[in-house]
Amino acid sequence: MKNRIGVLTGGGDCPGLNAVIRAVVKTATKLDWETIGFIGGYEGLLDKEYLHLDYKEMDPLLNRGGTILGTSNKGRFAVKTGVGQSQQLDPNVMAASLKNFHELGLKALVCIGGDGSLTIAQHLYEGGIPLVGVPKTIDNDLEGTLLTFGFDSAVGCAMDAIDRLHTTAESHNRVMIVELMGRYAGWITLWAGVSGGADIILLPEIPFNYESICAQIKKREKIGKHFTIVAVSEGAHEQGGSVTLAAPMEANREAKLGGIGEKVSMEISRRSGKECRVCVLGHLQRGGGPTSLDRVLCTAFGARAVNLIRDGKFGYMTAFTPTNVVGAIKIKDAVGKLRLIQPDNPMLACARAMGISFGDELPKNNEPSNLQ
Repeated sequence: MKNRIGVLTGGGDCPGLNAVIRAVVKTATKLDWETIGFIGGYEGLLDKEYLHLDYKEMDPLLNRGGTILGTSNKGRFAVKTGVGQSQQLDPNVMAASLKNFHELGLKALVCIGGDGSLTIAQHLYEGGIPLVGVPKTIDNDLEGTLLTFGFDSAVGCAMDAIDRLHTTAESHNRVMIVELMGRYAGWITLWAGVSGGADIILLPEIPFNYESICAQIKKREKIGKHFTIVAVSEGAHEQGGSVTLAAPMEANREAKLGGIGEKVSMEISRRSGKECRVCVLGHLQRGGGPTSLDRVLCTAFGARAVNLIRDGKFGYMTAFTPTNVVGAIKIKDAVGKLRLIQPDNPMLACARAMGISFGDELPKNNEPSNLQ
């Protein structure tokens, strides 16, 4: 019999998932291996729901968004409950997964996902299933890799939105607030804010104050700039405050965030008298096809994952590092902690040098920030 491997996609969808599947199947075929894809993430492994993935059907997947296999971030495999927090996988689920793995004659699994999905992968690996991981998250917050695929595509979408908001903001002398994804890490907002020319960037890592935000708006007014673009991560929060929830928190689930854009808009309007509008991009950042960078990254990650299986390096995750474009690290060293924007990050220094405010500095000389 041919060697057979399985591939699955877990967690939130993003551009590039199909490109990784394509690379996995093509690389496996060159090794004369068979590939099956599990439907609906890890649930497909538990229910034995899968597709036979044919080499000749892979070409159209390179530029196709989403995932042909479907994905899920909840269900019987949900183990992550917060940053660095996870619960044990149900022993019955573990036993059934291991049983199905062997009954299907699999050599290994390729698990594509972010922190939550790769935490599940680590549990399965420790339970006896040989596997490798491929890092995916638009938030770019996974330890051990400088880039996760999906991030560049999400930034491109956000940057395009900020570009478009400039013209309407300037036409009406408005403050435009664009709310972007980013629960704990503000990478999308930072990169999109800088590349799109935002005037104020609010990140989860840098608690803000409204005095600073309004002072920046007033400073722009004084030099004839009667509009302002504010890019805000969904996880951004005021100094001494907490994140804004879109829905009540569920037991053993991460909170659903949303609404910070509207909160910032109302407070700016109250304090400054400026007319404000809010644009929430939401899942637009997850849709569409991958950028050229993500396509290259996905192809390299998928091929590397299969070669890790070939070399018997199970429990590892592909990674993008400065010294090795597509390296590998242990999954356990990547999950359970997030790669956040540090205070000494060069991009922050670059943005501050350009006059971008992060809402964390009080007005100088006690200058009032109210515009009225």
